[in-house]
Amino acid sequence: MVNKPPGDAVAPAVRVRGLTVVRGGITILEGLDLDVPAGQVVGLLGPSGSGKTTLMRSVVGVQANVAGELRVLGEPAGSPSLRRRVGYVTQAASVYADLSVAENLQHFTALAGLRGAAGRDAVTAAIDAVDLGGHERQQVGSLSGGERSRVSLAAALVGDPELLVLDEPTVGLDPVLRRDLWEMFHRLARQGHTLLVSSHVMDEATRCDRLLLLRAGTLVADTTPDALLADTGAPDAERAFLTLIDRAAGGTR
Repeated sequence: MVNKPPGDAVAPAVRVRGLTVVRGGITILEGLDLDVPAGQVVGLLGPSGSGKTTLMRSVVGVQANVAGELRVLGEPAGSPSLRRRVGYVTQAASVYADLSVAENLQHFTALAGLRGAAGRDAVTAAIDAVDLGGHERQQVGSLSGGERSRVSLAAALVGDPELLVLDEPTVGLDPVLRRDLWEMFHRLARQGHTLLVSSHVMDEATRCDRLLLLRAGTLVADTTPDALLADTGAPDAERAFLTLIDRAAGGTR
């Protein structure tokens, strides 16, 4: 697994400066400056339409019309050298419903260039990481929504990426499954992975090491959960976010 470097002087996993994305004549992201610290679970939160998915697509190098500086693990976003170093999990599970869990993961290990014993070891490690032991031969189409999400995450893990970009991985899941996934995210971070996790559910803010709050394509806050609540005096993350929005708009509520 990835080893987390010691010390506080570690370069950020993602560095964004002046990032602007225009699509169809509409500015989706405007002049974003932010860092994603290495070895942490970083939450990208904001309402639907705030630009979260566009930012994530920019980080993994699949977004068109990107301007500004965007470096991922020290390389320009989208560089061929990043293909095995970055794992991307989209909102819809990107796995094959007519294949078993193991067959799906074997396919993705082959795409990652892992074959033979290395491929088999990668499949076993990914299944263990997402707690799907015993489901290896089960067809993905017969799994629950939460289990399919785990298979999709396992597919991103088979190449042992340093950075995991997860676009709303808990959407539609019940509270128990959401809790289990967040525990898994922190376990991966302790192993040295960096996770950028988007959500529009504000109570998930307290589960992150660091928070990036977006609204209408702009960065409202780059902070920690404790600092967010202390700065706003709000009792929870949702009301803290609303307080920041009012401040930005010059409101007095």
